[in-house]
Amino acid sequence: MQKPSIPKGTRDFSPVEMAKRNYIFDTIKDVYKLYGFSQIETPAMENLSTLMGKYGDEGDKLLFKILNSGDFLSDISEQDMAERNPLKMASKICEKGLRYDLTVPFARYVVMHQNEISFPFKRFQIQPVWRADRPQKGRYREFYQCDADIVGSDSLLNEVELIQIIDEVFKRFGIRVAIKLNNRKILSGIAEIIGEPEKIVDITVAIDKLDKIGLQKVNEELLSKGISEEAVSMLQPIILLEGENDAKLETLRSTLATSEVGLQGVEELDFILNKIKLADITTQLDLDLTLARGLNYYTGAIIEVKALDVQIGSITGGGRYDNLTGIFGLPNISGVGISFGADRIFDVLNQLDLYPKSQGQSTQILFVNFGSKEEDYIFPLVSQIRKAGIAVEIYPDSGAKMKKQMSYANNKNIPYVAIVGDNEIENNLISVKNMISGEQSQLSLEECIKAIAYSE
Repeated sequence: MQKPSIPKGTRDFSPVEMAKRNYIFDTIKDVYKLYGFSQIETPAMENLSTLMGKYGDEGDKLLFKILNSGDFLSDISEQDMAERNPLKMASKICEKGLRYDLTVPFARYVVMHQNEISFPFKRFQIQPVWRADRPQKGRYREFYQCDADIVGSDSLLNEVELIQIIDEVFKRFGIRVAIKLNNRKILSGIAEIIGEPEKIVDITVAIDKLDKIGLQKVNEELLSKGISEEAVSMLQPIILLEGENDAKLETLRSTLATSEVGLQGVEELDFILNKIKLADITTQLDLDLTLARGLNYYTGAIIEVKALDVQIGSITGGGRYDNLTGIFGLPNISGVGISFGADRIFDVLNQLDLYPKSQGQSTQILFVNFGSKEEDYIFPLVSQIRKAGIAVEIYPDSGAKMKKQMSYANNKNIPYVAIVGDNEIENNLISVKNMISGEQSQLSLEECIKAIAYSE
């Protein structure tokens, strides 16, 4: 019989791992709430018409599409079959797809619920997304995103606030990170001054890969997209620009002097960086002109976060997307957002061993079960202990060997074991064993609750 398996790029999570994941989600959720964000959820699947064309050609290829119910081949002709065009076929046999991110479904949500929403609308959303990507270290086909977005406000204070949120979250995790900043308007200005304004998407998709494939490969990709050698040559000093943020901005002001849109991007970044200086953030903040994030919908600031002590891809990203809701018939609604990559953060915290030591432990005390009489004595005690907010279990199989019951406690990292026999019942006591120190003492119910609560 074939052993069961799961699809590549997906993972099972054990109780210990789930405790760690919930630590991540709860930490991010707490910080979002501190900044006034409210939570929503959207369906796992969306209409393909909602998703297609929002992520560029590369993104469209990575959408998981869901076959129509029933005879999904009914609209497919012999000619369609002969052509073997996957995207064309998909449009006829699939009406729905799994969401690729949380931002496009959020834009759809805003349009559908615009009459119920108070703008500016600050929402956060923690749900899984799916991408038909090639699985590799730090990249999964199913993974969680933890998004925060503000729509209905074009104030750059929103970008400043999102950077503060990033700083606070990673401070709480104890992960050293660098926040990288850019602006799509600067990238548009660069495309303009090198004489290739219509190639902005090709340019940004290529230079976004600089740290992955190197400068030579980026240049080869640019040339293959029909960008002239002269334009590629002009691009070199810009994408390799080094120095302090203020110095980079000054260089860009002179380089982009003839580009109105480029200068606007420079001023936006200047505003954000100056306001951040007034906030109490300790995270390294770098202006990085190679940062493009390869997505068509960013129109202003672009944000990406890299861990400094672990080799892994971006662990948080986001930016400004002024025209996203316009695609769904609601123009002039500006939005900006970030997304924490929970699965990559999970891996970083594991590698750096930064989880709180109590994360894998849920049950705090286990009652050994000797039989029916002992069960009847234990049940009311357990109810009182739970009312005190302490997680407690009774071993379910009465009369199981003591060694088996103690092994259960050890395997679950339960710190206390309660033993109740005739003597304890007679004296209205509980024998409590500390599984770490090995000490054992007879306590009243109240003393037992205090001892466990005090040890947390």
